[in-house]
Amino acid sequence: MAAHRKPRQRSLGGQTARTAFTLALAGAATATAFDGTGQAEPNLTPAQVKAKVAKLYQEAEEATEKYNGAREKATAAEQRLESLRDEAARKEEKLNASRETLGSMAAAQYRSTGLDPAVQLALSDDPDRYLDGAAFAERAGDRQSAAVTQVRRQLREIEQLRGAARVELTSLKTRQAELKTHKKTITGKLDAARRLLNQMTTAERSRIGEGSSSGTGTASGRASRSSTDGRDGLQAPGSATGQAPNSRAAEAVSYAYSKLGSPYVWGATGPNAFDCSGLVLASYRSAGVSLPRTTYAQIGAGQRVSRSELLPGDLVFFYSGITHVGLYIGDGQMIHAPNPSAPVRVAPIDEMPFAGATRVV
Repeated sequence: MAAHRKPRQRSLGGQTARTAFTLALAGAATATAFDGTGQAEPNLTPAQVKAKVAKLYQEAEEATEKYNGAREKATAAEQRLESLRDEAARKEEKLNASRETLGSMAAAQYRSTGLDPAVQLALSDDPDRYLDGAAFAERAGDRQSAAVTQVRRQLREIEQLRGAARVELTSLKTRQAELKTHKKTITGKLDAARRLLNQMTTAERSRIGEGSSSGTGTASGRASRSSTDGRDGLQAPGSATGQAPNSRAAEAVSYAYSKLGSPYVWGATGPNAFDCSGLVLASYRSAGVSLPRTTYAQIGAGQRVSRSELLPGDLVFFYSGITHVGLYIGDGQMIHAPNPSAPVRVAPIDEMPFAGATRVV
């Protein structure tokens, strides 16, 4: 009987080898596509690039508002933590003083300890005076007991403060982690937009209304932009401020006009650069009105008004997630900080999906 032998494996060659190599390349390409790195963009038309860039900017702005909210909460947690630490330090000073008092009482008690009180009374040359002294000692004992109670209470208070500080520290670390995550998202979206724009010529970018692609929302990338950008064909601010419902709204509009051409920088609230919510915050801050930091909170900061009721100074919000805001100036126009490719400028409120409006004052 012939011995069993394993069939000889054929080496990959010719068409078989080429097929395997092609499949391997396809698999690698698929893996790269799912990973999201190293995948070259297909040839896109200028209109397609514009749409993709606009989407990336919107997603970056959504992440920016989340970043702003996390930073606001981180700052508040840091302030609370510092306050708790200061209060704990003050209470520790008082505790140390109470301990010194208690120590002095204990030392005095030790020095006075001697004969049994009955024997001391029997041997005393002046019993009345001794009884007065005993009553004083009793009172001193009461004071000592009160001092002990006070020290215990102070220790409990300090431990409670330290516990609260630990909670705030945990909150602060959580917010800092959120900041890191949102910052990574923002820079990733902006870098992707920049890469898309870099595939186009200057003329093509100009035709789709996108400026230089060299900046990614940093002050240094936009500082050279002319301060008159966004002013072409613009009415004098007096026509808008004159229609404002009150002097503070008029002041906010006037401030926004003065910032036309300022660069967009995510997370910025002025005076030389802004993101969208930072611009409206700074505009009303100039009028003595305090607004929340993020678009999500700003939409609830005043009285909601319909689109037909809009007046200069109203805040106008866009997208279903309330991720963009501008300052209405009348005639269907607003001043806003669009994105890193454009400075603070005037734009029609129709250029984005309208989500609502708020009258702050």
